[in-house]
Amino acid sequence: MRLWQRTAAELVGTALLLAIVVGSGIMGERLADGNVAIALLANSLATGFGLFVLIVTFAPVSGAHFNPLVTLTSLAAREMRVADALCFIAAQIAGAVLGVMIANAMFDLAPIVLATKSRTGAPLWLGEMVATFGLLLTILATSRRGNAVTAAAVGAFITAGYWFTSSTSFANPVVSFARALTPTFTGISLVDVPGFIVAQCIGAVLGVLFFRRVMTPR
Repeated sequence: MRLWQRTAAELVGTALLLAIVVGSGIMGERLADGNVAIALLANSLATGFGLFVLIVTFAPVSGAHFNPLVTLTSLAAREMRVADALCFIAAQIAGAVLGVMIANAMFDLAPIVLATKSRTGAPLWLGEMVATFGLLLTILATSRRGNAVTAAAVGAFITAGYWFTSSTSFANPVVSFARALTPTFTGISLVDVPGFIVAQCIGAVLGVLFFRRVMTPR
């Protein structure tokens, strides 16, 4: 595939991912009648199922990264050129913002409204480290077993992560940033985004190191 095709796949795939995350959060909250557990259940299931479909759909084109940390991992493994990785990351950022704008608009909100929901503190940062560690480990461990296996594993892990991590498993820098642009169930205050991103980067590095040191045959 040509670079523009792979980049377009990353943009559209990331946009659809954020539309699913934010849109299902809005719908879940509106239908749950104040029951946060029901809203989170709807949000987590929609995200997990959506990830499965998006990965199966776009993996043959771009690898279905949808996450700068996945792209940087591929770059570090020399599976990508620097120029290609930069194009992917730019597309992921643009796609994430576009996806949130679409989700907001679908539910009759302004395309961009800064979130005010506070998500900060050591317990949440630890949650993001764990979530991102698990995500990268899942991707690396299943990447040679076929796209459907990786898609199912990633979707299942993220769905579980919504429930077992204190942060509800963002595990993605562009997702964290874009979710600061919606004042809804999935939002995060913009000032809290850097803490999440730092934790995600640490978790990703630890996940890659663990896979290479422990799970890679020598």
